[in-house]
Amino acid sequence: MQQIVLLACLAAVAVAAPQQFVNDFDQPEIRRPIAILRDERTDNGDGNFNYLFEAENGIFMNAVGTPGSKGQSNIQGSYRFPLPDGTIAEVRYFADENGYVAESPLIPTPHPLPAHAIEQIRIAEEQRAQGITFQ
Repeated sequence: MQQIVLLACLAAVAVAAPQQFVNDFDQPEIRRPIAILRDERTDNGDGNFNYLFEAENGIFMNAVGTPGSKGQSNIQGSYRFPLPDGTIAEVRYFADENGYVAESPLIPTPHPLPAHAIEQIRIAEEQRAQGITFQ
């Protein structure tokens, strides 16, 4: 019986000890609870809803949804979170019958076309307008 009590006490101490983990930058940190500042949710049951969440560590998310014309939900919202350098990343998005579109300076974009490529496209459009075709 004493062994079981001793084992239970050791397990309780192990669970209560501060937990350490290694993040992406190999810096040990101590986990602690993060306070939820706001958590507001409204669902009207007809496809209309609102959602807003904010935590003390800078994480924020909101979304507004309405019924779509083709049975889908149309959703518009944003989320943001802190980056390791202390800046805040933000993404704005919307989704409807045409799909999902996200906008953020963090999302990679294709390189601009070089001037000669733009000129070739312009020439091809002129030729197409003149009825010129190539086989």
